[in-house]
Amino acid sequence: MSLVTLLPFIVLIGAMFLMTRSAKKKQQQAADMRNQMQPGSGVRTIGGMYATVKEVSEDTVLLDAGPGVELLFAKNSIGAVLTDDEYNRIVHGIEHDLKSDADVVPDDASSLTGTDAPAADESDDKAVDLGKKDADDEPTADAAPAEATADEPKKSDGGSEAK
Repeated sequence: MSLVTLLPFIVLIGAMFLMTRSAKKKQQQAADMRNQMQPGSGVRTIGGMYATVKEVSEDTVLLDAGPGVELLFAKNSIGAVLTDDEYNRIVHGIEHDLKSDADVVPDDASSLTGTDAPAADESDDKAVDLGKKDADDEPTADAAPAEATADEPKKSDGGSEAK
C-alpha cells in the first residue's frame, strides 16, 4: 500500500486522538474545580441554581439555597464554582466598585475631542438644501388657481371605487 492511500486513515486517527485528549483535559479541569469546593463557596449547578456550599463529602455536596433551604446534590451536578465577587453580583446584586478597576468610558464622543462646543458651531458650511420648501415659498389658499372646478373628478386612493 502506498502512503497516499493510508494518509486519510492516519489523519482520522490523529483527529480522534486530539479530540479525546481535549475532552479528557476538560473532564480533569472540572474534577479539579469540584475538588476545590469548600464550605462557604458560591456555586452554580448544571441546572442553573445558585447556592452556597454548606458541606462537602466524597460524592455529594450539601448546598444552602436560601433561609432554611438545604439541598443535597451529587458533586457531578456542580457546573461552576464562582468567585465571591461574581456570586455576590449575580445572587445579591452587589456590584464591585468598577471605578477603581478601569477607566470610565464617556457616554458620548464630545468628551473625546477635547472641546465642549458642538460640532455644528464649528463648521462654516451652509445648510444643505434637501428639497424642502419653507412656509414662505408655498402658495396660500387665497392664491389657489381659479381653474379648479367641481367638474374635474376627484382623485382618490381607490378605496371606495375598487369594489
